[in-house]
Amino acid sequence: METRECLECNETVKGRVDKKFCSDYCRNAYNNRVNKDSKNLIRNINNRLRKNYKILADLNVSGKTKVTRTQLYNQGFDFQFFTSIYKTKTGNTYFYIYDEGYLPLENETFLLIRKER
Repeated sequence: METRECLECNETVKGRVDKKFCSDYCRNAYNNRVNKDSKNLIRNINNRLRKNYKILADLNVSGKTKVTRTQLYNQGFDFQFFTSIYKTKTGNTYFYIYDEGYLPLENETFLLIRKER
């Protein structure tokens, strides 16, 4: 019978023939190490989306508010991160972070809106 070694700690694996790890701890440690880079990327993007959402929600108390680009930048808003785009028949383009959105207007102003839930 062939001896198998744990992919994480190289201990002898006992049990089923297709078992790769000696314990749940080793299985979790191995998968966390292998997926570390992709998880960090996703975590960073989600953190930026969360921050943008909070900024829009804090500034848009009434459901429709006008703000300047400077107000958004000063709070740390990042215009590269949003979850969806909505184009109207009239050609306006709304950018959304979940249910909070903004419409770029002229003179560096933005209309902040909230989707009906």
